[in-house]
Amino acid sequence: MQSPASSSSLTAKVLDRIDDVSAAAWDACAGPDNPFLRHAFLKALEDSNSVGRRPGWLPQHLAITDHAGTLLAAAPMYVKSHSQGEYVFDWGWAEAYERAGGRYYPKLQVAVPFTPVPGPRLLVRPGADVAVMREAMVSTLREITEQSRFSSLHVTFCREEEVAPMQEAGFLHRIGVQYHWANRGYGSFADFLGALSSRKRKAIRKEREAIHKYGLQVGALTGAEITPRHWDAFFAFYMDTGSRKWGRPYLTRRFFDLIGSGMPDNVVLMFAEKDGQPVAGALNLRGTDCLYGRNWGCLEEYKFLHFELCYYQAIDYAIAHKLPRVEAGAQGEHKIQRGYLPVETHSMHWIAERSFREAVGHFLDRERLVMR
Repeated sequence: MQSPASSSSLTAKVLDRIDDVSAAAWDACAGPDNPFLRHAFLKALEDSNSVGRRPGWLPQHLAITDHAGTLLAAAPMYVKSHSQGEYVFDWGWAEAYERAGGRYYPKLQVAVPFTPVPGPRLLVRPGADVAVMREAMVSTLREITEQSRFSSLHVTFCREEEVAPMQEAGFLHRIGVQYHWANRGYGSFADFLGALSSRKRKAIRKEREAIHKYGLQVGALTGAEITPRHWDAFFAFYMDTGSRKWGRPYLTRRFFDLIGSGMPDNVVLMFAEKDGQPVAGALNLRGTDCLYGRNWGCLEEYKFLHFELCYYQAIDYAIAHKLPRVEAGAQGEHKIQRGYLPVETHSMHWIAERSFREAVGHFLDRERLVMR
């Protein structure tokens, strides 16, 4: 599929798979900071059949090139037949739309599947005019939505600086909240504890001491340290947790092999064993300035183990590797008690039908006041 961009010197295409563009070209637009936007990560999702027509995440990536065919801008995009795996919930919108006689699905989603990690969504190659490229992408996205008669387009977990150009084009702005940890130059975990209130400090020490009393061996693995044995165990953890929380886990076993081989230096696996037997794990991906917590699972229940693997081990790792931030995923006010602080997240929504767009806009106006 092709669609004209805002300038006659630009060509917009919709790609059925990420391999329709080279890794070097895509990564030049995505930048080095966020591992979830890398060609290797998106390719692992596609090659493992974690996304596709059957899972309801059909790749339709936007690519904008110049007259010489150089990729200047891109966006990871999918046709969705449901609203699962997005973490910005629009089920109420879908129900209202269909109750009024409309057809909400399929819809378009600009996002990284199953990944509530904030980052750029309108990816621009360095050296290209950012304002021009964003305008071209926004107008093209709207045009695709309208011409293909999708009910809506959703750009989730975008950066704050991407909000304005989409608002100017009539997109609706939605705010969410996550809890991130900031490294204030701590030299050790003890330094971090020293910055907390006495109540929080005592609670965290108690939780970490419990792990030692259980006799668990806990540590971080990366690169070649992660073997098929570790991935087999982690996939069992993931399937157990995913089946209980969502009913159908999203990621296939092959996905973990592919990210392990395709981007080994980005993968950090927090792992817990008891007498040499795996009992729990937490998957993280490392960017240039952040450790991103993603999936967690266990086969044996130990009180506080979730906090240890997902929060405290991540903080330990960030301090040791001088990373400025830890982002521990979606939701969870309990993270505040463990040193994580609330930050705003942003998503943008284009609703094709005017009266419904106005109704959703009024809802979001009220919701933003509550969230802030």
